[in-house]
Amino acid sequence: MGDAVQRFFTVKAKIAAAEHEAGRQAGAVTLVAVSKTFDTADIRPVIKAGQRVFGENRVQEAQGKWPALKEAFPDIELHLIGPLQSNKAKEAVTLFDVIETVDREKIAAELAKEIARQRLAPKLYVQVNTGSEPQKAGIEPREAVAFVARCRDVHGLAIEGLMCIPPADENPGPHFALLEKLGQEAGVAKLSMGMSGDYETAIAFGATSVRVGSAIFGAR
Repeated sequence: MGDAVQRFFTVKAKIAAAEHEAGRQAGAVTLVAVSKTFDTADIRPVIKAGQRVFGENRVQEAQGKWPALKEAFPDIELHLIGPLQSNKAKEAVTLFDVIETVDREKIAAELAKEIARQRLAPKLYVQVNTGSEPQKAGIEPREAVAFVARCRDVHGLAIEGLMCIPPADENPGPHFALLEKLGQEAGVAKLSMGMSGDYETAIAFGATSVRVGSAIFGAR
């Protein structure tokens, strides 16, 4: 058994323990294995070990490896977890099952156009910049609930959840708590939060999916 597969099983066990610790139902949290920068040879053993949900940061990189993998393993669910440029909306709708980074009006409009044109319906999350970091993608927390409503009412998008990436140098707990509160106000069921260093904390705050890369695949 390879190192990535062993680490995968360790992460799965820690998720199960964190669910139990938080008094949550077993299996309540989906593991999104973040495979960005890793190639097909690195990913296949983790698929064969049972993982079916993966995350990628860039549309172009994902196009190079996932169509063949999805053909070989039709039950794979692929998440876009990196910033989406409006000129990549067409490709994103074609390839991804879940797009977690809807964060501005132009993207919402482009996605609505492509979803109608392609007759595909990827699940959509709004990314919230909980730390109001100028260099980071995501809508401001104070605008998030109204933006979700506009995505639904103006663009006809079915927003399923919210996503955040807390500032690297801050305690993630308050950011997860903020996302959970905004999720309730916006009427969404899903919260994508928590990465390799803090996914157990995120589970305690109500994460429904965690995005774990280096703790499975190793350092990039």
